[in-house]
Amino acid sequence: METELGDEVVVVGGGVVGLTTAVVLAERGGRVRLWAREAAGRTTSAVAGGLWWPYRVEPVALARRWALESLDVYEELAARPDESGVRMVEGVLGETALDEVDAWAAARLPGLRAARADEYGGTGVWARLPLIDMPAHLAWLRERFAAAGGVLEERAVHRLEEVEAPVVVNCTGLGARELVPDPSVRPVRGQLVVVENPGVDTWLVSTDPVSGAMAYFLPQPGRLLLGGTAEEDVWEAEPDPAVAEAIVRRCAALRPEIAGARVLGHRVGLRPARDAVRLERVALPDGRVLVHNYGHGGGGVTVAWGCAREAADLASR
Repeated sequence: METELGDEVVVVGGGVVGLTTAVVLAERGGRVRLWAREAAGRTTSAVAGGLWWPYRVEPVALARRWALESLDVYEELAARPDESGVRMVEGVLGETALDEVDAWAAARLPGLRAARADEYGGTGVWARLPLIDMPAHLAWLRERFAAAGGVLEERAVHRLEEVEAPVVVNCTGLGARELVPDPSVRPVRGQLVVVENPGVDTWLVSTDPVSGAMAYFLPQPGRLLLGGTAEEDVWEAEPDPAVAEAIVRRCAALRPEIAGARVLGHRVGLRPARDAVRLERVALPDGRVLVHNYGHGGGGVTVAWGCAREAADLASR
């Protein structure tokens, strides 16, 4: 079946992948409705730290291509940070050697270099990357979607078959585990601590080479996000006080001033991991089209625009 962008499209899923896909479809002329189970501020995307970098997204080669396409967009949006929530911020990718990123990223990331000893105690790469204030960015995406003529409906979907539209785009993230159903989608639990920023203006991502424990801090407007964890197959959505204390301790070991920062809140998000992103078109028996766009792990915001454009291409092929 050939579909046109003039056909009605329903995008299911109101996180960053669903919103971005809905924006691309609407701006290409589609009559798009976005079905979101909950407000954007309550999605996993709203909890994300928001640093652009392919993290836990497979397959790696495609993830890098989608990430670079998204980078083009974020660099443009960074010219309007108060509006879009996107800023270009410098920081260090710890436990990363320059030659590990040189082949695919160096040409697009001017100023990429090995971190100096006074910037990081181990091997690291100094980079200037998009840092996205996720609550602000999700709100901006909703406004852009509405400006393109899209219609947002807060409604739960229990089965994809109940979505009656010529084209359905499934961006349900972890929800795809039950909706598709696809048992290969699994949670990777991430916990953050939000503190008052004691004057940190660069970001840092670090992994202990012995224990594998992560530590990162990300300066966002009015706050500093501290992380984090990556707990496979853990569904617990409530913050763990002991984990929070350990996060603060690890971050303070990297920047001592963090130790005394006042805690503003705690966040938990369940990353929708999968062995590989599912981005494909399926012809349904009744002639309708279903496009899957889910399984982005911890890199949804990083690959959102590249995946959204590919999903839109599949929807209109």
